[in-house]
Amino acid sequence: MTPYDLRDPDVRRRRFRPIPVRMLVPNVITLLAICAGLTAIRLSIEGRMTLAVYAIVFAAALDGIDGRIARMIKGQSKFGAELDSLADFVNFGVAPGLMLYFWQLHELGNAGWIAAMVFAISMCLRLARFNATLDDPNKPAFAANFFTGVPAPAGAITVMLPIYAAFLDLGRWPAALTAGYTLLIAFLMVSRLPVFSGKSMRMRVPPELVLPAFVGVIFFVALLISYPWYVLSIGTVLYLLALPLGYKSYRDQARSLQAAAPADGEISSPPSAPTLSNLSEPPQDDDRPGRLH
Repeated sequence: MTPYDLRDPDVRRRRFRPIPVRMLVPNVITLLAICAGLTAIRLSIEGRMTLAVYAIVFAAALDGIDGRIARMIKGQSKFGAELDSLADFVNFGVAPGLMLYFWQLHELGNAGWIAAMVFAISMCLRLARFNATLDDPNKPAFAANFFTGVPAPAGAITVMLPIYAAFLDLGRWPAALTAGYTLLIAFLMVSRLPVFSGKSMRMRVPPELVLPAFVGVIFFVALLISYPWYVLSIGTVLYLLALPLGYKSYRDQARSLQAAAPADGEISSPPSAPTLSNLSEPPQDDDRPGRLH
């Protein structure tokens, strides 16, 4: 297209056609999540760690609904998918790492900064691997029910367990222990550990369970507001304890698939780690214009 073509009003109309509002709503939610993550960094610098944790939890809640809203109103887009991935890196990689550094890891000097930096880099690598392996044709059908490694929001919530413990008056962990725990969560994010995704859960509620579902959600939100540190601490511990269950379920389903396959047939192998070749290949067009988590 030449500059002279842009003078044609028909070309301008085709190039700058109006964008439906439904395409903008999910992106606005994602931008709000980024604002929450950046605000968490500022609050942690100012020493207001309680509000900083609240901001990360709020960002995680927005991250959990933006993709579902996009699919519900058919507002998926490639732009939204890339924006969501970048938001996850800022909100759940950079922000928690800096919060831990300003809160305690700075006591270790360079070692504390390295721990915070490794956590943020691990989040970046985890998201890059997710994007690169999203279209893996060798992935078995049941693998859609699992993440490879701890997902981004869960990694951010779990890595702040030392902060929750301090707010519960259980005492501050030694700085070296906090650094080791931070590195452990970073390793879990980039590991090959299968983790329940929850995305395959049915989104429809039977009519007789609608009212109990409302009550359950309100009860949980009330608990989170009234006893945030208890809920976050217990939830983090239960989540970490449930990780082996996800691995066992994945292995059991993989063995069942192998046993059900014909002796001379070929079966899909579990998802493999990304290589330099598939990292360099752009993802194909599929459900990815939804939201990345």
